[in-house]
Amino acid sequence: MCILLWLLPIRRRHSQVGPTPQSGLHTGVVHWILQTLPRPKAVEHDAFRAWKWKNLSVSMVHSLVTGSWAITCVVLWPETLYKIYSFYTPHSYLLICFSTGYFVQDACDIIFSSYTRGAWEFLLHHAMVIWCFLYALYTKHYVAGTVIALFVEVNSIFLHMRLMLKLAGAQSSPFYAVNKMLNLFTYITFRLSAQFYLTWYIVQNYTGLDHGVYFMTTMMLMNTMILIYFYRLLRADFFPNHKAHPVQNGSTKFLKD
Repeated sequence: MCILLWLLPIRRRHSQVGPTPQSGLHTGVVHWILQTLPRPKAVEHDAFRAWKWKNLSVSMVHSLVTGSWAITCVVLWPETLYKIYSFYTPHSYLLICFSTGYFVQDACDIIFSSYTRGAWEFLLHHAMVIWCFLYALYTKHYVAGTVIALFVEVNSIFLHMRLMLKLAGAQSSPFYAVNKMLNLFTYITFRLSAQFYLTWYIVQNYTGLDHGVYFMTTMMLMNTMILIYFYRLLRADFFPNHKAHPVQNGSTKFLKD
């Protein structure tokens, strides 16, 4: 409900966009539906694995929807790529509304779980994303930039699948091996490329952008985080020189590797 209250003023100011306040409600409905679906036995009888599976399932739905949505916006309106500060369409604006609802819901899910201590970096990431997205929604500035930022969700599909396979104990399966390569490819082409392109744009147009200092700082923090995650990914999947340890008593192993 808090998500609906946050987005209601935006709906009133931009009524031509459509039913944007329902974004948080839709995420909540997806969250409830996924709880009714069957889960692997390795997940079912472990509290942490069960919660993490449910959380990743919701995140997977978000990535499938927003990743394809963001690409569609760029294909239909190519000016999204170079009018990052000023350009937007009702469709791209609605995309940001929908994604903001998800990030707020996911942050709340983590906070109200018993595993917050091991997920501080995810909460920091979500806080930066939510603030940037809300700024774009209220000012109509950087909407195109947030659409490009959501290209990372294409890679998130395979990141979420990777963690779900690990939770299910399927690291040795052929599907995990295929997903591992697709994850690496999309990490470079969608996550790193989109992030560095936005960083380049801010550097090139720094003096003419509103709140340039804040967005530059945010991008630098984001860049640092995704490079650390990339290192962890390479170490865990391609250069495993350490023994794997199972998740025990709310361990954060899967949140890091």
